[in-house]
Amino acid sequence: MFLFIDIFIDICIYNLYKMGYKQITLKLPTDFTPELLEKEIGKEGRIKNFTYVIENKSLDARKRTNIHWLVTVAVTSEEIKGEEPEQIPELNIQYKKRDKTAVVVGSGPAGFFAAFALQKAGFKTTIIERGTDVEKRAEGINKFEKTGQFDSISNYSFGEGGAGTFSDGKLTSRSKRIKKERKYILSSYVKAGAPEEILYMAHPHVGSDKLKIIVKNLREDYKELGGEILFETMLEDIKVKDGKVTTAITNKGAIDTDLFLIAPGHSAFETYRMLIKHGVQFRAKNFALGSRVEHPQEIINQAQWGRKQIPGVKAAEYRLTSNIGGKLPVYTFCMCPGGIIVPASAYDNINIVNGMSLYQRNAKFSNAAVVAGVNLEKLLKKETSALEALDWLEKLEKYFYEYSDGFKAPYCSIQDFINKKTPSRNTESSYPLGLMPAPLWELLPEKVSSSMRESLKEFSRKIRGFETGNIMGLESKTSSPIQVLRERNGLCEGFKNLYLIGEGSGYAGGIISSAADGLKAALSIIERH
Repeated sequence: MFLFIDIFIDICIYNLYKMGYKQITLKLPTDFTPELLEKEIGKEGRIKNFTYVIENKSLDARKRTNIHWLVTVAVTSEEIKGEEPEQIPELNIQYKKRDKTAVVVGSGPAGFFAAFALQKAGFKTTIIERGTDVEKRAEGINKFEKTGQFDSISNYSFGEGGAGTFSDGKLTSRSKRIKKERKYILSSYVKAGAPEEILYMAHPHVGSDKLKIIVKNLREDYKELGGEILFETMLEDIKVKDGKVTTAITNKGAIDTDLFLIAPGHSAFETYRMLIKHGVQFRAKNFALGSRVEHPQEIINQAQWGRKQIPGVKAAEYRLTSNIGGKLPVYTFCMCPGGIIVPASAYDNINIVNGMSLYQRNAKFSNAAVVAGVNLEKLLKKETSALEALDWLEKLEKYFYEYSDGFKAPYCSIQDFINKKTPSRNTESSYPLGLMPAPLWELLPEKVSSSMRESLKEFSRKIRGFETGNIMGLESKTSSPIQVLRERNGLCEGFKNLYLIGEGSGYAGGIISSAADGLKAALSIIERH
């Protein structure tokens, strides 16, 4: 039996050695089929027998008369001369029996993947999550959007999967330092039910509908490894002794631990304040403020493609930037084609908006944040501590709630925003809790709104019909307004076992970079223990 296996392995190695490799990039129609792809590979490579893997797929829409996919494939064949390319190393987490415990606060990408890796490596981990599981969370959000009754533990910010679960599911990351981590995260998502295309799309996206399923399946994988997750469990305080966190104090009791990782996301202001009280050092950092713009998706399709639809492509996107002298830099962020603007409040006395879309991206409207980059010390013309930054932003978010007397989104048309003209009537929108005509430019800080006004003029020249859209609400969660002082592995300065990770640390933003940040912290712990 063993002799047969050895011979089989030798044959496989011999055949692999004979195989040549070639990378081929093809221009293909937007509605190409697998059969056409294989035909073009054979034609371009001048080969008949081969296997291939898609490495990258991106839409080239620079010329409206020739919109096509650029598809890069890795082809192997005995008919090709050449060697296999250098592969991204696998992230291999080895199990080892350990006696260390770890408490991870927050079940978003950073918290989950940190706990997942530690549990795989033999640590006894417990995730505590202030919100509900993803099923109850969806129910709470649905009720909120239908009745306006806010749920403090089932909303767009808090609950299983973090804010990203109900905020579109974009999986892009521009960092080149997380190749291994990114591959591990995306592969984990595919195993949990994500479409395989996220492994090669230039701008991968799964949508909030699929993310709900993925998050639940990952939770079950984690529990099968022996991990524990406690929902509706709020971190209220910590006990610290000699630079070590010894105990997590929650609304359901105390939990002792050897290692303590916090992945608070960008909205848990009371957690920030509690940590600052215990000597965790933060500083104010640059972030962005603005509003959401919304257009009928057909307007964006027409402007970008010269037609209302293209077979094989879901919806047109855009990315816009503006840097006008004397003004703050302005850019679009988290563009959601075929999406919905949602009430993203984390608390019952603030009013903020965000955007999301489902996997098919086939809703009537598109939306995007239009935000100005803000340095709070320059904006306020004084030194600003982390606590002052939190207080300032929270006051602005509360102001929008007070102005609307609830969760209606203050709005005007983009043209009215440019001309400072208050709208007199409501308009159709995807936002579920209603709009309130308002001088939106007056509700935002003057430096922010004046910079946005000039940039919106520029955007309207770049995209035909852009000025016909609407602009609404306060977009204040592009990233955290503060940043913890920590070592590269996530360990907080002055502490021996306290790690702050993910978007809430101020060093990451978005699903992939946050998950990678949590993974890196876990891998550092695994290496040292």
